[in-house]
Amino acid sequence: MKQNNHSLTSKIWFYLIIFSIVILLSLWLFQVIFLKSYYRWMKNREIDGIINIISQEYNSENLLDILDDLSFSNNVCIEVINSDDLLYSSTSQIRGCLIDKDVNDYHYIDKKLEFIKSENITFKYETTNPKFHNQTLIYGKKLINNLIVFVTSSLEPIDSTIGILSSQLVYVTLGVLLFSFLVAYFISKKISKPIIQINDGAKEIANHNYDVKFDTLSNIIEIDELAKTLHEASTELSKTENLRRELLANVSHDLKTPLTMIKAYAEMARDLNNKNVRKRTDNLNIIIDETDRLNLLVNDILELSKVQANVEKLNIEQFNLLDLIQTILKHYEYLKTSENYQFVLEYGSCDIVRADKKRIEQVMYNLINNAINYTGHDKKIIIRIIDVSEGIKIEVSDTGNGIDEKDLALIWDKYYKVDKSFKREVYGTGIGLSIVKNILINHNFKYGVDTIKGIGTTFWFIINK
Repeated sequence: MKQNNHSLTSKIWFYLIIFSIVILLSLWLFQVIFLKSYYRWMKNREIDGIINIISQEYNSENLLDILDDLSFSNNVCIEVINSDDLLYSSTSQIRGCLIDKDVNDYHYIDKKLEFIKSENITFKYETTNPKFHNQTLIYGKKLINNLIVFVTSSLEPIDSTIGILSSQLVYVTLGVLLFSFLVAYFISKKISKPIIQINDGAKEIANHNYDVKFDTLSNIIEIDELAKTLHEASTELSKTENLRRELLANVSHDLKTPLTMIKAYAEMARDLNNKNVRKRTDNLNIIIDETDRLNLLVNDILELSKVQANVEKLNIEQFNLLDLIQTILKHYEYLKTSENYQFVLEYGSCDIVRADKKRIEQVMYNLINNAINYTGHDKKIIIRIIDVSEGIKIEVSDTGNGIDEKDLALIWDKYYKVDKSFKREVYGTGIGLSIVKNILINHNFKYGVDTIKGIGTTFWFIINK
């Protein structure tokens, strides 16, 4: 089924109008339809109150004045009798009065006389007033000293005020509806305008324009927070886009270089050196080395994808960290002998640690490879194992030029280079630090980097106790 979509402005406008109509309907319902029922309920309470006042004031010297005031202010008729003698009666001009001689309901008269002669304390009866043709309530109560009070009141709002209110309500309804239309229009515009601006900005982001600004000051917390969030998302997407372009350029370069060399040396081995065994062997060795480098790059990219996606669960186990690092350093023996690299291992008492041994091994290889690429002319790399309060801290230091402070937060991104001019790695593929970061995050281990310009850089992480 096709769903009809409407703009935010029309939706807000529609709901505000519906709200206004519901309020007006409620007003009509209670002021017109339920008015008689409410009036009847109020009159019953009012008469009970009048009877209570008379019960308290019947010995007062000003009783007649009190009765006149109660009758006039409440628009009721009051009769006070002593057995069969009438002691007091309100004027018959009051619409609440019901004069016995005018009543056609003889059953009421019989009931009234029966109550006077009975031992009952209270009396209630409803009849039609022949003078005003309205439903009338008669309430009687016996006081002490044989005094009996009858209060008579209309149960229908027959006053002209009711007609005036009903007529006025028509104009009020029209005025409120018109005012609601205008207010709903301006409110819907006020609320929807910043959201429309945000939506337009979001469309620009979808079109890969990340320079869009979300400066909508709507004075609405949720909308301003949404604008702030989208602005931050736009900034991050811009960084990601720049990084993607750099990554594509670097990966393309790293793939292109070995492929070009493989092709060139393969052609040389085929066309130029096919009869020279020594040169052909050299060509083939270069092809093998470049193939290994290409394979390493592809494996690192796949490894990074797996670590970021966290598709492999961590295999937490206990192992000796010192033994692991010493084993790793043995693999760099050829660099010590062939290129005079120095690997210094400093440690105190090294305890057994708990982590994924394979992943920590990857971390160490990548940190050492990074130090090899950026260490100074002395070609010195220092690995330290330090016992700290939080756990075991591992540091890998080089003696290179250090890193600018503005670059520290970005060096963990794949293929990010302090020197933007491309420099091929001496050892590794350029995405090792990104792998390190994701492995340590998955372990929930703290990590970081300390650097001093001209002296060197230290990468570190802490294995929790």
